[in-house]
Amino acid sequence: MNIDSAIDAFVLYIKTERRLSERTVKAYSDTLALFANYLADTFSIDDIAGVSHREIRDWQMLLAEHGYSPNTQRTMLTTVRSFFKFVRRQGWCDTDVMAKVTTLRLPRRLPVFYTEKETEAIYDSTKFTDDFEGRRDQLLLQLLYETGMRLSEVTGLKESSIDFFANSVKVLGKRDKERIIPLENEILHNIKCYFSLKRENGISSEVFFVRGDGTPFTKHDVSKTVKKYMLPVSKADRVSPHIFRHSFATHLINEGADINAIKELLGHSDLSATEVYTHVSRQHLKETYKHTHPRERKNDEN
Repeated sequence: MNIDSAIDAFVLYIKTERRLSERTVKAYSDTLALFANYLADTFSIDDIAGVSHREIRDWQMLLAEHGYSPNTQRTMLTTVRSFFKFVRRQGWCDTDVMAKVTTLRLPRRLPVFYTEKETEAIYDSTKFTDDFEGRRDQLLLQLLYETGMRLSEVTGLKESSIDFFANSVKVLGKRDKERIIPLENEILHNIKCYFSLKRENGISSEVFFVRGDGTPFTKHDVSKTVKKYMLPVSKADRVSPHIFRHSFATHLINEGADINAIKELLGHSDLSATEVYTHVSRQHLKETYKHTHPRERKNDEN
């Protein structure tokens, strides 16, 4: 089987069957094109049958020599691994050429999150203007924090996503997977007030978050809004909408919430993705102990 043809088939598969985002599909396609060019230029290999673990290991070393970061190397190798898994499933290759290829192990980075004190700012009405834009901005930040929604999920919300009778919001997550997130009465009240403001301003759009002229709020608009209000109050290494998702999960863990329940609320398909927040929680406890326990403070002073 010709490598380029196999790559075309794989790209079509992840686009139409796995329904990955355009950005992810492009990243996979670019990586595999780079890999195919390497095989052709270095080893004159243009057929799947001619590839072994040796060529892939050589490619790994070449990536490192060319200055690709460990994280990028790992991502690119994961792409190649997925490709060959697909190739074997199609019956175009009998051997598992990736079996002897080791994925680079990386230290696990703990998620950044806003402290509970920092999130108090989004409930302080004095920090927001008393008009449509101000009310919308405050509701946006509160909804991000109280639901743990992804950026794409919050921009994809419709007014009909809210169920005022069931006190919940229906979210369309990755791969069009729906999940229901409960909402508190206070934020439901704020949503009703916001919808009324939209009508008062002559906005009839079904899109949940909109600009003053009724056009949909974009991902850039959301990111800009988060930075506007959180940069002045947060000491986090990064400020972005996704940090609210990390904060949502971390604060729930700190309050003793069940990890499986948090997994469902976040829409994770694998529990391991949620378990990282238990590490954040333990680190938070260590820091709290270090800065508050009398013996620890005394040792620091000495």
